[in-house]
Amino acid sequence: MERTTATGDLARPGAAAAAGAHRPADYGTEGSEGAGGTSGPALRRRLDTLRGADVPPRALDARALAALAANPGCRRRTLLDGAGIDKGALAEALGSPAPFGQSQFAFARGNAFEARITADDGAELLSLLAERTGETPPDPAGVHVPDLAAPGPRGRVERTRLALAEAVAAGGWTLLRHPMVSLEVAGAPVYLEPDAAVVGPDGRCTVVEIKSFPILDGAADPAKVGAAARQAAVYVLALQPHCEVHHNVLLVCPKDFSNQPVAEPVDVRRQLAATRRQLARLTRLEAIAAALPADLTLDVRQPSPRLTAAVEAVEAAYAPECLAACELAFHCRTRARERGDVTALGRGVRSELGGLRTVAEVVAAASGRAEPAQAARGAAEAGGAAGRPAEPAASERRAAAGPEGPAGPGAMPGGGHGAGPAAAAPVRGPGEPPPAGSEPDGVGPPPEDPAVAALRRAAKLRAEALSAAAAGVPAPAPPLAGGGT
Repeated sequence: MERTTATGDLARPGAAAAAGAHRPADYGTEGSEGAGGTSGPALRRRLDTLRGADVPPRALDARALAALAANPGCRRRTLLDGAGIDKGALAEALGSPAPFGQSQFAFARGNAFEARITADDGAELLSLLAERTGETPPDPAGVHVPDLAAPGPRGRVERTRLALAEAVAAGGWTLLRHPMVSLEVAGAPVYLEPDAAVVGPDGRCTVVEIKSFPILDGAADPAKVGAAARQAAVYVLALQPHCEVHHNVLLVCPKDFSNQPVAEPVDVRRQLAATRRQLARLTRLEAIAAALPADLTLDVRQPSPRLTAAVEAVEAAYAPECLAACELAFHCRTRARERGDVTALGRGVRSELGGLRTVAEVVAAASGRAEPAQAARGAAEAGGAAGRPAEPAASERRAAAGPEGPAGPGAMPGGGHGAGPAAAAPVRGPGEPPPAGSEPDGVGPPPEDPAVAALRRAAKLRAEALSAAAAGVPAPAPPLAGGGT
């Protein structure tokens, strides 16, 4: 059962003494090595300023980490999670609270279920594991359950590492209850706490994920199982540097509507590969923080207009899938709809529309009109491809030239031009920009986006179908892709 409170394992009775001076997450602590260097005190101070100097950081658990890995292009979530900012409190301060979360009843039920599974040195848990792996259940007296208490998260990570090394060398059964492991995310270490991990006689470690949702008649909610698999994949990834970890995790849930546990192995190789790939794509915290104003802060206690401006200063990548995983999703959805972003319609629609980024551009393309922003962006891309500054769009040049047309060599009264090569292409010196009204050498109008062509064709077919329906005649069938009929 995952801890979702800000104090992490301090929510367990009697865990306060074991955790010592535990902080839920130490982002960018001194001496922590990142892929591109050291995340030193400067980054730590910057993240503290963003969060609020006297605001404690919020824990980044495996569930949040899996959601972050599912949307690596969102710099806003990367920064908020890296700085330990409470996204739920931030959403409330912005006026868009997230109406989801785990009830206290479900949380208490989950804790009670987990306590039952791990009682008696995990005898019932090891029996379920042996049943699923086809091994002989171990003698409870021969199961080693090490004490993993240590001061601070780094102390607990080191104690877990030593316990894993001892378990592999011993060659027997070892149960680690709530071990702590670290994983580098965006250049800063994040500390994670699996429910349990079991090391067998073969030296391989199996991650145990205990959930409170039921398995009814041998089947469970696919969405919840998928979320549990992604969460367990994060634990597997964090444990791999310390020992050999089995790709099958043990998912333990209540059977039907009882409190009787049932276990099922879940293969997380696909989720593991996806998580590893997505975490590698995350922008480092140093790069995100360096692009922001030095005085910017995301402290929820500041006035609402200033807080909104600060949040909008960090780039977001909204998708409808965020609604089930991020507390800020409703705020980001509102902003995306206000801007008319096509990302609000889903990643599939966004990928199909190519270079069209707003609903207005899509409507303009479908109706055959040129959207100024799209035309300027296409000209900029064409100019950049030619290695020269982009020229303004032809329509903009004509408007700037006025009704009389551009003046220059070869210009005729009334805006006409004389005939001949000299009038059509005046000679200019090296590096001299082309005269107004002409296209750059070798660069014509940008090619039409395939998505734009498809939209225009669809609009034409729709207009023909409506006209045919109004006239009472059948509409012509569209031609087949191979040119047949």
